[in-house]
Amino acid sequence: MEPCCPQAVRQVDVLIVGGGVSGTALLFCLARYTDLGSLLLLEKEPELAAINSKATNNSQTIHCGDIETNYTLEKALKVKRRADMLVRYGELLAEPERQGVLFSFPKMVLGVGAEECSFLRQRFQQFSPHFPAMELLEAEAIARWEPAVALLEGQPRPEELVAIGIANSASAIDYRALAESFVGQAQAAVAAGPRQLDLQLNCKVEQIRPQGEGFLVQAGGEEIAARYVVVSAGAHSLLLAQAMGYGLEYSCLPVAGSFYFTPKLLNGKVYTVQNDQLPFAAIHGDPDVLVPGKTRFGPTALLLPLLERYSPASFWEFLKVLRLDGAVFAVFWQLFRVADIRNYIFKNLLFEVPWLRRWLFLQDLRKIVPGAQLSDLRFAEGYGGVRPQLIDKRNRKLMLGEARIGTSAPIVFNVTPSPGGTDCLGNAEEDLRAIVKSLGCEFRAEQFEAELHGA
Repeated sequence: MEPCCPQAVRQVDVLIVGGGVSGTALLFCLARYTDLGSLLLLEKEPELAAINSKATNNSQTIHCGDIETNYTLEKALKVKRRADMLVRYGELLAEPERQGVLFSFPKMVLGVGAEECSFLRQRFQQFSPHFPAMELLEAEAIARWEPAVALLEGQPRPEELVAIGIANSASAIDYRALAESFVGQAQAAVAAGPRQLDLQLNCKVEQIRPQGEGFLVQAGGEEIAARYVVVSAGAHSLLLAQAMGYGLEYSCLPVAGSFYFTPKLLNGKVYTVQNDQLPFAAIHGDPDVLVPGKTRFGPTALLLPLLERYSPASFWEFLKVLRLDGAVFAVFWQLFRVADIRNYIFKNLLFEVPWLRRWLFLQDLRKIVPGAQLSDLRFAEGYGGVRPQLIDKRNRKLMLGEARIGTSAPIVFNVTPSPGGTDCLGNAEEDLRAIVKSLGCEFRAEQFEAELHGA
């Protein structure tokens, strides 16, 4: 891994901006499944996966579409296909490495009260033919899986309970370890031949401009000519796109999430039913893959004027991508006029008040663990990242999920909030196929389909 240093303009086939899980997934795919001769990945941080893909900055979840109640069946099946790619990728790894990347826990989405229970029963009927591992869990079964969820002081809790559960599946992932694994596999794929693969850290992209049929990229005092450029840099993808005149129809609404630790209260992942009025994640509890013996609860959702949670300097970058105008104000008004959203935003502001937040969060936590005590809760200092939710200014609406700013030129910008980590190989496949079509390189499609889709 070489630092940037001044040198003459060099030529590369594909330049990837961003060393998180999305950029490294594409690097792996290009190295393993094409014959491209020169690949370069640039990362502005001194190490890989240091921002959104860092294990402390996300929920470490493989979103499979089975327990996320904000997904339609169509969306769930799309997410499942991409999540399965991660599991199949794990089969390419040696067992010790795979154990450090993928983790298996039981998981469920919990319904509390008659309305949520009825909703989950109907959802089970619709989804279970497509997710055969699903089980419909009544209160007694929930108590066997997760005693702290179904019991209060040793007795069944008074509310009606039902859950959709999956007993055994790869449900958690260390996305930072995954990114490092992608790079290792990419390097191994080119090691035996003359192909060139470079990874440069501490190398911030300063400018991208067209040159001939490709682009000239200035980064770290160096100029690089690339036939194709893929920017997978979270919220900074939008910043770089707009600097080139692309994606001007979007504004960015950064949503920060905070977490809390308790002693081990859960055996696996427990999600709650999403409120359709809220465009943000419902509270859930997860075993933390890096902190054994603890359960992590969250996230809260705080509108934060930063592109990076712990980088105050990113405030000025936020102002550039906010592009405040009447369309943005219209979206804010649409959000704040909904009582559930308005109350949720105000409550999440209070979740950041040190002397008040634990007590407030405990009230939400008790929906999952009714016997939880204030003494169990500890605010997870330094945990939680920023999800760059985009605002579609043309249609005046808040966009949910990942976004892709395509162009007619050989450049693309990926903005990937949740479930961007799960979608990393699926997004890489889209970029891979576009690159193959544009550059006319060899694509070992049968090997790709066999290894990542089980074809």
